[in-house]
Amino acid sequence: MDELTGVFVQESREQLAEMEAGLLALEANPEETGDINAIFRAAHTIKGGAGVVECSYLESFTHKVENLLDQLRDGRLSPSEMRISLLLDCADHIGLLLDALEQGETALSTSVIDADSRLRERLELESTPPGARVTAPPAEAPAPAPGNEATADIWHISVRFGEDVLRHGMDPIAFLRFLTTLGEIRELQTLADTMPPAAQMDPEACYLGFEIRLETSAGKPEIEAVFDFVRDECELHILPPHSRSEDYIALINALPDDERPLLGEMLLRAGALTESELLIGLNSQELAKAYTDNSPPIGAILVEHKSVRPEVVEAAIQRQSAIQQAQQQTAPAPRVIEHEEVSAQIEPVASPPAVVADGEHHPAPAKARAASSEARMLRVQAEKLDRLIDLVGELVIAGASATELARQSGATQLVEATSLLSRLVEDIRDSALQLRMVQIGETFNRFNRVVRDVSHELGKDIGLVIRGGETELDKSLIEKVGDPLMHLVRNAMDHGIESQEKRQAAGKPARGRIELNAYHDSSSVVIEVSDDGGGLPYDKILAKAVAQGLVPANQSLTDEEIAALIFRPGFSTADRVSNLSGRGVGLDVVARNIQALRGTVEIKSKPGQGSRFVIRLPLTLAIIDGFLTAVGKNYFIVPLDTVVECIELPTHCDREYLNLRGEVLPFLRLRDEFELDGEPSTRQSVVVVQYAGHKVGLVVDRLHGEFQTVIKPLGPLFRHLRGIGGSTILGSGEVGLILDVPLLARRASRREARSFEPAPRAHKH
Repeated sequence: MDELTGVFVQESREQLAEMEAGLLALEANPEETGDINAIFRAAHTIKGGAGVVECSYLESFTHKVENLLDQLRDGRLSPSEMRISLLLDCADHIGLLLDALEQGETALSTSVIDADSRLRERLELESTPPGARVTAPPAEAPAPAPGNEATADIWHISVRFGEDVLRHGMDPIAFLRFLTTLGEIRELQTLADTMPPAAQMDPEACYLGFEIRLETSAGKPEIEAVFDFVRDECELHILPPHSRSEDYIALINALPDDERPLLGEMLLRAGALTESELLIGLNSQELAKAYTDNSPPIGAILVEHKSVRPEVVEAAIQRQSAIQQAQQQTAPAPRVIEHEEVSAQIEPVASPPAVVADGEHHPAPAKARAASSEARMLRVQAEKLDRLIDLVGELVIAGASATELARQSGATQLVEATSLLSRLVEDIRDSALQLRMVQIGETFNRFNRVVRDVSHELGKDIGLVIRGGETELDKSLIEKVGDPLMHLVRNAMDHGIESQEKRQAAGKPARGRIELNAYHDSSSVVIEVSDDGGGLPYDKILAKAVAQGLVPANQSLTDEEIAALIFRPGFSTADRVSNLSGRGVGLDVVARNIQALRGTVEIKSKPGQGSRFVIRLPLTLAIIDGFLTAVGKNYFIVPLDTVVECIELPTHCDREYLNLRGEVLPFLRLRDEFELDGEPSTRQSVVVVQYAGHKVGLVVDRLHGEFQTVIKPLGPLFRHLRGIGGSTILGSGEVGLILDVPLLARRASRREARSFEPAPRAHKH
């Protein structure tokens, strides 16, 4: 797959997510027409990109979807539940077509072709229902907006491609080919005035441009969408020469009297300008202000860019002036102030910028500023970013080695140099890791569709509430946490949420609720999946476990131990096997995948009130701050974010807990836990760690201090080691083991809590 296709697939998936979110919002509120427009733009963008990369099957299918959406946004068809379901199925199919394109498949599978044919038939049927097209009387038909006429018009398109277009795998001719899908190119002139002499030419650079006259019934946004993938790398001007300036002027004069009329916004509302053209103009103005005190007014910039005609800008300025004069006439008269009072009160102030002619000498609107920030963002392939993190990890190891050698040498200047190097490496590490941080909201939003489809399948009314979507997490973790969350959400809908009849009988709302929440806790990320259902049936779980031989019939278990049984492989309380549950593989996958990510999952449930699954994950799987300790000749790293303090172990301590300032502190001796040889040190230390509210101590022989830790996974041979989460390479070249603090904390807490727990639950025969 070439780079252009890769960019198209990535951006199309983003458009597809927006399309799906818009369809779900439209289903919840069919009267919101803005959602239809957003969905149409997403589908049109995908179709345009498919034409550029010459993916004909995706382009033709998306065109069918676009036709139905066009009738929905025009009001010729209503957004019924059936049509929205059809469009959601089409979105799923577009995802399959993108998968085929990404995998380089030249021929679609039989199942995909069959699904494609069925969906095309349904789209054709829904787009032309019997009696749906009713011609309105000519006198009552709404007048088309200027520049967006339904009849064919000849548009003038001027495009100059940037030099890097070819390097990014884009073919300028492909854009011409796609323009022909919108209409007919009447005239084409190739621009090569920027082409240097042959001796100075870069064979990978593009020096081309085109002047195009296109006859089409499409509007300006549709034409602009053709160049979406090169919008930041080309100079583009689109002007409809046959549209009448009088039409724009009439609309400008009909605009309401705003409190603060802005020239650009007036032109935008009148249809004489697009948002992207306004943004480009504002950016040009801001750039000019950086180099000169007298930057040109926005109107002059827009005329220079051929975005709008001079007479239209003049009309907007006149309308702007008329509104301001009317406001001044209705404003209250100023208070008369004596001369002495004026002298005492007046302070020197900077003169305000002109408003009429220099209509846009003001901060850019919030939307424009946001778009400007996006324009400065750079897409980087995930593989390149992963490579950068790997190199930073090697740099951390090399820096630690250099620091160790400098310490052994005793050279003061060398120690100072390596100390500075360590600080710089730490800054580079933090910056590189920040590049991999992405918000979890995108992952959460995918479950809107899951909840909708599964609730329909189960015949339940269930809503989804999302909180903490702005919480950031390492990209690699985001990719791997989606599957466990899927199992937890489906399990909550199937087993947690009761039927509407049971909920109403219990005095609950008929509509069930599932909540996804994420937040930072120290240097960890907590993800919660909760529901307001019936809670865990402890007695049923225990009885099922006894029947399957997982626990002896006479064994008594606490609620926490019973809840942990649902993570056992093959365990299920379902009475029958369905598409959603009954096979006993869902929650087993959750526990296994979360543990593989060095995380934990806990269950908190109250009968009749619901359940909450709490997942704790590290912020990153790459590089962490650690605390280096030693037991004999073995080195152990404790994640620094879990370390609370260090204390000395009393000389003669034969108990498994300490009195820490009136608080019971259970502890583990790492020498005993890992069965290490050798005699313990005469002075041992206790590293006090805290995780998920549990505070425990880890007894070690020596403390070495903070250590930048590059996490290396354990091989298959060492996966049986309980309490070890990974390994790292020390500056001396030796291997250090990273402790699994969550597991060790739970182990010590269970030992300490056995004598204090309430009476355990026994199986009822």
